Amino acid sequence: MKEVDYIWMDGEFVDWEDANIHVLSHVIHYGTGVFEGIRAYENEGRPAVFRLDEHMERFINSAEIINMELDYSKEELIEVIEDLISRNGLTSCYIRPVAYRGYESMGVNPLENPVKVSIAVWPWGEYLGEGALEKGVEVQTSSWSRHHPNIFPTKAKASGNYLNSVMAKMEAVENGYVESIMLNPQGYVAEGTGENLFLVRDDELFTVHTAEVLEGITRDSVIKIAEDLGYEVNLTPITRDQIYISDEAFFTGTAAEVTPIRKVDRRKISDKKGPITDEIQKRYMKAVSGELEEYQRWLHPVE
Repeated sequence: MKEVDYIWMDGEFVDWEDANIHVLSHVIHYGTGVFEGIRAYENEGRPAVFRLDEHMERFINSAEIINMELDYSKEELIEVIEDLISRNGLTSCYIRPVAYRGYESMGVNPLENPVKVSIAVWPWGEYLGEGALEKGVEVQTSSWSRHHPNIFPTKAKASGNYLNSVMAKMEAVENGYVESIMLNPQGYVAEGTGENLFLVRDDELFTVHTAEVLEGITRDSVIKIAEDLGYEVNLTPITRDQIYISDEAFFTGTAAEVTPIRKVDRRKISDKKGPITDEIQKRYMKAVSGELEEYQRWLHPVE
């Protein structure tokens, strides 16, 4: 990961190497934090953040869900993001806001611990590996299940939730795959470790409801794009063997963007990026780059 000059921490711009927290911060021991993943893309020589308002709304909502009150409004945090991108001289980047319980007292109860907020930005390329957007990736079905919504709050992008993803990701990498597909406690497909999943079969798209998964903003964008292209998008339970017989499959996510899936559990989905995946991916990349007028509303220019 490439370092930049500044990170914002609770009202101050600090040098990258000085952006530290106390080792007894509550978040380190108990996972009491929330975060967002956002991308800014170069638009005619300047950065524009993709669906910034929606991402920051989800950030605020995540904090509320885990009972953390932020000292900053959505508008104030958006201003910080604009300033931070400009100070670091970036025309495209990944953006990571994080709010967390800091150091005050030890123990499971976090209510006496202060809520801290930081934002970092840095250049980031293809999340699932160089060439993944064109060649696609090989993935496995994880032995780790996605958590039940009464175990962890599935609508919060919360730090503690992601140990579940970490276990599935490590398992995939150690088994020679790039990513895992996780099933829910009932045995149906949930999502990847940090992505939503789409299937294509008979020229229709299929993806799961958001009842038990994070409400993906890229997922929502892709549904709109697919419908604009004339494809029917079905929100339905999906079984792992339905993936095996799909015509195409792909992940969506801020980091993953639209990444084709080439194989699942060593079963070939396709030799290369499928035609519908390709069409959606290209339109998505044009949308985030400001090339399509109908999606300009999704872009937040940074002056």
